[in-house]
Amino acid sequence: MNIRQSLSIASVLLFIGGSLCGQNGGIDNQTLEQIKKNSTIAGESKAIQTAVSGNDINKLALNRNNPVYNDTYFSNKVVSKGICNQKSSGRCWLFTGLNVLRAKVIAKYNLGEFQFSQNYCFFYDQLEKSNLFLQAVIDTRNKPFEDKTVEWLFKNPIGDGGQFTGVVNLITKYGVVPSEIMPETYSSNNTSRMSQLISLKLREYGLQLREMAAKGEKLPALTKQKVEMLSTIYRMLELNLGTPPTEFVYTQKDASGKPVSTKTYTPQSFFKDFVGVDMSNYVMVMNDPTRPYNKVYEIEYDRHVYDGENWKYLNLPMEDIKKMAIASIKDSTMMYFSCDVGKFLNSDNGFLDIDNFDYSSLMGTSFNMDKKQRIQTFASGSSHAMTLCAVDLDENGTPKKWMVENSWGPTHGFKGHLIMTDKWFDEYMFRLVVDKKYIPENIQAMLNQKSIMLPPWDPMFAVEE
Repeated sequence: MNIRQSLSIASVLLFIGGSLCGQNGGIDNQTLEQIKKNSTIAGESKAIQTAVSGNDINKLALNRNNPVYNDTYFSNKVVSKGICNQKSSGRCWLFTGLNVLRAKVIAKYNLGEFQFSQNYCFFYDQLEKSNLFLQAVIDTRNKPFEDKTVEWLFKNPIGDGGQFTGVVNLITKYGVVPSEIMPETYSSNNTSRMSQLISLKLREYGLQLREMAAKGEKLPALTKQKVEMLSTIYRMLELNLGTPPTEFVYTQKDASGKPVSTKTYTPQSFFKDFVGVDMSNYVMVMNDPTRPYNKVYEIEYDRHVYDGENWKYLNLPMEDIKKMAIASIKDSTMMYFSCDVGKFLNSDNGFLDIDNFDYSSLMGTSFNMDKKQRIQTFASGSSHAMTLCAVDLDENGTPKKWMVENSWGPTHGFKGHLIMTDKWFDEYMFRLVVDKKYIPENIQAMLNQKSIMLPPWDPMFAVEE
């Protein structure tokens, strides 16, 4: 056999091997050539390639003819004073929940700009989440490390994200304080480093608890060890966030800055006497088209406090949710609201609209998944909480657009707010917390049904940042 024959046989074998590779799911040379052939960039596409490769896609895909950009009028709006800034933290859920209460307090006492201390509540949020993790490790101590729940726990020991259930559980248990009583720190505004260290320590502690259980240690010994571990976590939180007050003096001032009264409070008495809101009146509703409507769902471990409640939601069609939201706004009551904020957001002006960017024309392909399909494939989910404060209705009472008070500072978006068209609201709104008095009786009756339990790795697990 000469060299030429050997090369020919080798070529045939390579071709056969490549074909088999392609048939087995890989990309062989023949498949690669077909891909290239079907995706040739030439002529006009060369210019697009040059533009896309060197620029922000959103800048190129921006629809500058979108008429919604100049429409900032709202027929119904709840008055608010002062925009918060969560800075480099995932505490939007906490800012939003406290801002719902803040609006009530400002109106009740005719205050000027007023804020609750997010740092105070965040301190106990992190302590309670640490206990939730350690206690869950104890509860699952007899399961193998490869068990999916155990695996999920060690993947997610703690975080700064959350949802409205955490707000309810935390302030009901620990109360609230004004912002000047426990102000923000560097670590509260920039949570990543502290969170990394606490997560590392919790994982270490989790392993120690499982090792103790494997050696035959009983529940009382594990519980005692857990308390000692939480003392270390408490100290780490004190170093980063400060020491939470147990008693303080607060001077109430009216909108002009004139002192009205000076009293001594505990955080619990301040919530009870000064705020005076019944948190049990709030109900969480959601639009989740992946599951049947008019059912109550509960997500395991989706809570901030071990002895609190898992997050539950009543799944409703969008038209029912909108009616409640409109009724609440017309009655000057803000709501906790969450959505997939990063989709079609024009950060320059704070508008959210599905026509903001023409990705299809730029990329030469269409993006056709609906809301249900995006949720199923993890392409969309609730990512950020804000305070729903306004709606613009047409002459028939149909919403045209909505506005939320955000927590990204007063210079972001439209004067610290984001404005969303009703079309965007349909596609990317997920959760709303509504006072029961705005919920029709027939829908309230649905809340009495037994909730359907979902696992913590479900796409609807609420981590709003």
